[in-house]
Amino acid sequence: MATTTPTRGASTPPPPGGPRTAYKERSAWRSRLWRFDDKASPYAYIAPFFLIFGAFGLYPLIYTGWIALHRVEMTSLDQSEWVGLDNFATILQDSEFWTAVSNTFLIGVISTVPQLMVALGLAHLLNYKLRASTFWRTIILTPYATSVATAALVFALVFRADGGLLNWVLEPFGGGDIDWGNGHWTSKIAISIIVIWRWTGYNALIYLAAMQAVPSDLYEAASIDGASRWQQFRKVTIPSLRPTILFTIVISTIGSMQLFGEPLLLQGGTLGSIGGSEHQYETLSIYLYNYGWKLQHLGLSAAVAWAMLVLLLLIALINWIVSRFVRKSAA
Repeated sequence: MATTTPTRGASTPPPPGGPRTAYKERSAWRSRLWRFDDKASPYAYIAPFFLIFGAFGLYPLIYTGWIALHRVEMTSLDQSEWVGLDNFATILQDSEFWTAVSNTFLIGVISTVPQLMVALGLAHLLNYKLRASTFWRTIILTPYATSVATAALVFALVFRADGGLLNWVLEPFGGGDIDWGNGHWTSKIAISIIVIWRWTGYNALIYLAAMQAVPSDLYEAASIDGASRWQQFRKVTIPSLRPTILFTIVISTIGSMQLFGEPLLLQGGTLGSIGGSEHQYETLSIYLYNYGWKLQHLGLSAAVAWAMLVLLLLIALINWIVSRFVRKSAA
């Protein structure tokens, strides 16, 4: 029986579905999987943040806006009546609301400006090579780690009208009978001192971190040009910290809008919960607390919360305009 032998160089096509086809299919699948992983992985990494933000940030904000458009009482949460913008009209026509806005603004200015100036000076001192620098940085952050209730209660004893520590210190100078809690300006100053004591160290460490990021070449060039330490601070340090200073101003403004524990505990009891006998230190947070938890009008308290949000957005817009102007002038 005759057989045929394939000649040298003759090529026989591989059978369909052979090893090479399977390899190409696996390569294509791996390529598609890699492209999917490259595009989808970043979204998977940031998904937990958006889930948490949606559950604890966005949903409460939207739900508060919905409540602000209804008449809802604490005693009957399952019953609501659509009132539209009536809740906003009610608070805008209330003189106590504008008193709270004024108090919040004044306390914010009195506490923020000295706080940031002192924090800038402390950061400048800590930026030098000091012995036990870690110890001093820890000490300066201690007030921030103290709870607001503890700080407010201690300072309430300091500012007591009868037997308070501050009046005892001021007595030789003729100022031993100051009623800090009942005065219109003294109560705001007392609350501002508590805020300054708690937040100065926090802002000082933010400024310190920004100062350490300033290139040393700038200081060396200024020193060669004969600039003194004060001139270097004004001409090099301050311009380099301008974005950080604007950031701390925004954060401090937000904190002043949310001021609650300090005014609530300054005098405590009924006076603290209404912001003083004449509402002389009632902040927007105290005003919201009165509507929501004392008068139990959740719709009105939600409207106050949204009014606070609008005020914060307006302040942020003003800060943005100022920052743009500062950047253009610097350029």
